[in-house]
Amino acid sequence: MKVAAPSSDHRYTVASMEEGAELVVGRALVVVVDDRTAHGDEDHSGPLVTELLAEAGFVVDGVVAVAADEVEIRNALNTAVIGGVDLVVSVGGTGVTPRDVTPEATREILDREILGIAEAVRASGLSAGITDAALSRGLAGISGSTLVVNLAGSRYAVRDGMATLNPLAAQIIGQLSSLEI
Repeated sequence: MKVAAPSSDHRYTVASMEEGAELVVGRALVVVVDDRTAHGDEDHSGPLVTELLAEAGFVVDGVVAVAADEVEIRNALNTAVIGGVDLVVSVGGTGVTPRDVTPEATREILDREILGIAEAVRASGLSAGITDAALSRGLAGISGSTLVVNLAGSRYAVRDGMATLNPLAAQIIGQLSSLEI
């Protein structure tokens, strides 16, 4: 296994522990916000996010499906933060309908918002021709020492959002892990 550790300039150095092992950036949890998935229907977004996180070097602790309910979403996010993961990616519930309450639940648990991440995800989607990206109200920020990011639920939004998020997440996790607490 290779372990990534931030150096004094916040860049990763890699310590090789086994030949051919992969870089571990941090631990992640995926929260899927979808009424149907929460009630047992097949989840299409969670496995895709998990795959993309693993490709980027994250160890994914699991995928949690919750209904589009502000309390359920907030509880899932808080549980992940308390559990000590480095990154929580929520998928779904970022649109403009009354059931889209993921940003509201997320805002309640954040210590600090990182506006640039959400803006970068939306801008990337728009530049890729995903016009619905402009409708996402997704947030990103820090809760404790955990990065929390909301993505829209479509497969296109997930693929594009993760391509934008992964390098930023690695940099932020490196910065947070280098802090003396």
